Formats: sequence, structure tokens, C-alpha cells
Amino acid sequence: MRLTAESGDSGKRLDHMLHQRLPAFSRSRIQRWIHDGLVLVNGAPARASQQVRAGDHIDVEPAEAPPLRAVPEAIPLSVLYEDQDVVAIDKPAGMVVHAGAGVHSGTLVNALLHRFGALSGVGGTLRPGIVHRLDRYTSGVLLVAKNDAAHQRLAAQFSGRQVEKVYLALVHGNVMQESGRIERPIARDPVRRTRMTARLAEGRAAWSEYRVLRRFARFTLLEVRIGTGRTHQIRVHLSSIGHPVAGDTLYGAPRLAPPLGRYFLHAHRIRFRRPSDDQEISVVSPLPAELDSWMERI
Repeated sequence: MRLTAESGDSGKRLDHMLHQRLPAFSRSRIQRWIHDGLVLVNGAPARASQQVRAGDHIDVEPAEAPPLRAVPEAIPLSVLYEDQDVVAIDKPAGMVVHAGAGVHSGTLVNALLHRFGALSGVGGTLRPGIVHRLDRYTSGVLLVAKNDAAHQRLAAQFSGRQVEKVYLALVHGNVMQESGRIERPIARDPVRRTRMTARLAEGRAAWSEYRVLRRFARFTLLEVRIGTGRTHQIRVHLSSIGHPVAGDTLYGAPRLAPPLGRYFLHAHRIRFRRPSDDQEISVVSPLPAELDSWMERI
């Protein structure tokens, strides 16, 4: 296809301008086309950072994205619970749940495929078995579906808000109330796209309830129960009331001394109904040793 840069495009980076003109394609994919010489500006190869000038003729030869499929990798896993349909994993901080955003190996999915072989295919070839997710630097219990029927039943419980999810979070400052509820919609931050925000009137409905477990001079340990599962929900909600999660500099937490190397956020307990017989199952992940020892140091 041939595009002609307009006056409003002048001064823009080439990859930004193409992403705006071709929103069906991701910016990373467009950058790959540029890198592979599939984009010409006035007949010559260009760089992604090249500034566009009004009147430039830009030829684009779109290439198909290579098919992606997760592959097994011999990565240790800690299993908290398992039956014929479901497995509950104790995910460590630092492990990504599935491939994406430049991460293509070393994920929980890679480890699951090596340990269990076939899993539910409802989520696609990159996310077999994945019913819900935890952030990379959040640890704790995560449910995985072994087959499609179990995946669909668990997904219905999550969407129907029938799954109880309880977290432990150490936050900055003294949380005055012994308990509370935060009910604010969550949306993508319009300025910093890597963040979410609870400061806009629009967004997806979300609520989080907390209660104080322990107080320190500069921190408060909370138990947090969430009724919705929005991206970064607990981190966003706690930051919105002035108490960011310790270690979470993306949402305003100061740097820690001694450094923690992760967020102090842990998925402590999950309660669900077993797909095979509807029996209530509760799975608990103890607070990781590194969080417990760091908390005792303060």
C-alpha cells in the first residue's frame, strides 16, 4: 500500500505515523516491518525513529505475523492443589503468566506445558489453561484449567464474581480506617499508557475491600478482597487513596531501602467451586519468605 504524509504528520516518528494510519496493526509489528525493509520512504529504506515530512511517499508491504504457540520448558513449579480438572499453582514473583510484550519464554505457561502436557485450549495457543492472571511481580495462588469444560465453568464463576480472591499487601503510610471499600472505575491512563488509573469518571467498574492486619511506623499490612479482576486493580485502587503498594514505583511508591526487588503484593487465598462436583475448594499460598523477612526487618 502507498501512503502520503500530510501536513499534520510532519515531524512525527515514522512508526508512530504508520500506527495512527494503520490502527489494525500493533506498533511492534509495524516496527518489525520497518526493520525488515518492508517500509520505504520515498523509495528508500527507513528507520522507525525517522521523522516524517509532509509529502513523503511511504510504501508499506504488510507481512503476516508468524504463528505463535507456547512450547514446553523445564521450569520448576510449586503445586498447591490438583484434581482431574484444575491445578492451583504458587506463582513466584518475577514470572510472567504467558507470552506477550516482548516476553516469549520462561513463562508460567511454558512451565505448565512441560509439567502437565495438554491443557484447556479455550484461551488459545499462547494461553493454554489460563483462566485468570497475576501481574509479573505479584506472587501467589493462580488457577489453571486442565480441559475446556473446566475452563468454561471456572470462567463463568469468575465472570459471575463467585470466586473469592484475597491478597496481602504492604502499603506506604498509616491507613487510618481499620477497614474500608474502594469502588472506583479503572481505565487506561491516557498519558502513560503502561499504567491504569482510577482518577477518571469513565472506565470499567471495580471494587476492592481491605482490612488492617498489622501496623508499622511507615507501613500498613492489609488484607484485600477484590470482587472484580481489572488490570492492576489493587495497585491502582490503593494508590488512589494515597497508599501505594510497597515497591510499586509505577503507581507512586518511593524506592525502598533495603530494596525489595518486587511489589509487596501476594495472592494469598482463592476460593472456588470444583468444576466436577461443585464442591467448595479453598487454596492458600503462604506469604513468601522474602516478603516475610523484609517485613520483619522494618
